[in-house]
Amino acid sequence: MPPLTDNELDNFLQKSPVAIFCTHNSDGTIHAMPLWFKYDKGEMLFATQVDTRRIKNLKKNPDVTVLVESEQFPLRGVAIYGKARMDYENVIPTRVTMFEKYMPRANAEKLADGLAAMRKPVLIRVKPSKIVSFDYGKDPTGLFK
Repeated sequence: MPPLTDNELDNFLQKSPVAIFCTHNSDGTIHAMPLWFKYDKGEMLFATQVDTRRIKNLKKNPDVTVLVESEQFPLRGVAIYGKARMDYENVIPTRVTMFEKYMPRANAEKLADGLAAMRKPVLIRVKPSKIVSFDYGKDPTGLFK
């Protein structure tokens, strides 16, 4: 199937609600978890806590795969490959801007503050080194419409 154009890719990642964030476990298996995210200026941004499996994995191996796909037809999707880096600066304000994708600002502020009070927050930044996309809505056979 044809890939998404640059504009379609940007629009798709701005609107998609959840990404599957994949890291490498020490036993060779893949740890894949759904996460809220923000796509900003070509970078994927995720919020989490320092004591999660994904952070433990990233400290050993920063290579990640991120999958974002549509939840209904026409099926579209993006696989992003890259290296993750942890960011401990301005975590709360950045999380608020991320959470605003999902809720009003007042609620986003309460959520970011509440999560930070329970467990130390960290941001994960992924600059894509490779992006692969697909769009079954552009299917020339018409089978996926």
